[in-house]
Amino acid sequence: MLKNPDPSLINDDIAPTPLSERRWSVLNMAALWIGMVVCVPTYMLSGGLVESGMNWWQAVLTVSLGNAIVLVPMILNGHPGTKYGIPFPVLARASFGIYGANIAAVMRGLVACGWFGIQTWIGGSAIYQLLIVLMGPSIATEALPILGINLAQFGCFLVFWAAQVAIIWRGIESIKHLETLAAPFLVLMGFLLLGWAYVKADGFGPMLSAPSQFIEGGAKEGQFWRVFFPSLTAMVGFWATLSLNIPDFTRYAKTQRDQILGQAIGLPTFMTLFAFIGVAVTSATVVIYGEAISDPTALLGKMGGGMSIVLSLIALTVATLSTNIAANVVSPANAIMNIAPHKVSFRTGAMVTAGLGVAMFPWKLLASAGDYIFTWLIGYSALLGAIGGILIVDYYLLRKTELDLEALYQKSGRYWYKSGYNAVALAALAVGILPNVPGFLAQSGLVEPSIIPEFFKIIYTYAWFVGFALAGLTHMVLMRATNAGGSLEP
Repeated sequence: MLKNPDPSLINDDIAPTPLSERRWSVLNMAALWIGMVVCVPTYMLSGGLVESGMNWWQAVLTVSLGNAIVLVPMILNGHPGTKYGIPFPVLARASFGIYGANIAAVMRGLVACGWFGIQTWIGGSAIYQLLIVLMGPSIATEALPILGINLAQFGCFLVFWAAQVAIIWRGIESIKHLETLAAPFLVLMGFLLLGWAYVKADGFGPMLSAPSQFIEGGAKEGQFWRVFFPSLTAMVGFWATLSLNIPDFTRYAKTQRDQILGQAIGLPTFMTLFAFIGVAVTSATVVIYGEAISDPTALLGKMGGGMSIVLSLIALTVATLSTNIAANVVSPANAIMNIAPHKVSFRTGAMVTAGLGVAMFPWKLLASAGDYIFTWLIGYSALLGAIGGILIVDYYLLRKTELDLEALYQKSGRYWYKSGYNAVALAALAVGILPNVPGFLAQSGLVEPSIIPEFFKIIYTYAWFVGFALAGLTHMVLMRATNAGGSLEP
């Protein structure tokens, strides 16, 4: 129990989790990750790499390696969550300052809000497809004014939105139960889909025999590394945001062993498995339908009616639900709550996030600029590597994993710095992010790519790594040189 926390910096949701409430086991942590990785984007990851010229094993290996890399900061940042029972915004107070932590938390939360709306639309679309199978195409009426979608589509979107709200309202334990129940079901459905494709195509079609375009005689001979490194960065960036706010979940783990082993089992193992399923089934569709179908929603529409498609659409809905709630609600809810803990609870923060998911009209974003939105979101996630570098350097190299728990909830002491902000951390954040900005602008199309020097485009190829290294190194050097606010004093 804290002795004298400032009432404006704490509430029941953001206070350290007592030992009696740290009940998540290896199984729960692994199930959390299985529930998050089984989603439409994961399924399509390796397929996109194959389209760029890799063969199937190069694509799956790239996905696997990227997730093995991001597992390291995931486990490292998970440590303080388990040791002190604190969420990500409170951990960020140690390095960024009591108020400065809001900058890091909001940056992390904004990208989650974007994904929440988009994933909610994907989940609603799965329900809509299910209704068409059960009731026929007659439900597809004319588009509603302003909304631009028909009544059934909007209704399915709201149903999926309401299902998430109902789970969120019950708190973090309900999320644990959802992930634990969803995980085995989703694994089973993944293997059933793989089996269906294998039988229908008499094998996986051209997958195993298709050569890499980068090997001798290929269309892109000698260009493998030019594609591999940006692809690897994208794989790391896929879960870079979760590597920041993973303490939001590891604060409920029983022991460090539970959070480490659970994450090691759940993240790289099942990302690799479902990336393989995605590329294998997509390859099989060439034989089955005469064309490569990488979007699982479109594939389900081709499979015909019957119980198989109903079960598959239910699986797609569950997969989107389990991913969206864990990956895209907890972080923005905690970020909003951290701004004014004495006024905002986890429920309130989550409801604000859910409200934004409706207000942003995600179907219009996808319809008008789908590629741009996903490019922007993934690029934004990569830029957050700078925050990860600061957190890890601060916690491990500067503080040797020792935090003053009381000071994290007080407007005085070592984490107050100057007026609640650590200028050193903010400067390090800028140093880590700024070199990546020109490449991001060129990649997203916000500026004409030709006006950006090639040097910055190359840097952006390694955006997460560059941001992580530069910000972490700058933070360490400046903190040791200045001992900002006396925060490093014993």
